[in-house]
Amino acid sequence: MGAFTAAAVAVGVLLFPALYRAAAGPTTADRLVAVNVISTKVIVLIVVFAVLFDHDVFIDIAFVYAMIGFIATIAITRFIERGRLD
Repeated sequence: MGAFTAAAVAVGVLLFPALYRAAAGPTTADRLVAVNVISTKVIVLIVVFAVLFDHDVFIDIAFVYAMIGFIATIAITRFIERGRLD
C-alpha cells in the first residue's frame, strides 16, 4: 500500500507543471497537450485510489473519464483546425 500512496503523491505533484503549461500557453496546441496530460494523470489517480480503497467502481469511472477526454480532444482539435465542429 505504501507504493500506491507514494505513486498517488508523485502523480499529484506532477500535475502542477502541466497546470502551469495549460495556463501559460503560449500556443493553443501547448494548452491542449497540457490538458491531455492533466486528464491522463487524473485517470491514473482514480485507478490508484481504486486499488488503495478496493473499489472496483472507480475503474469504471476512470474508463468513462478516459473516453470523454478522448472525444473532447478530438472535438477541440477539429475546432482548432477547421474553426467549426461539423
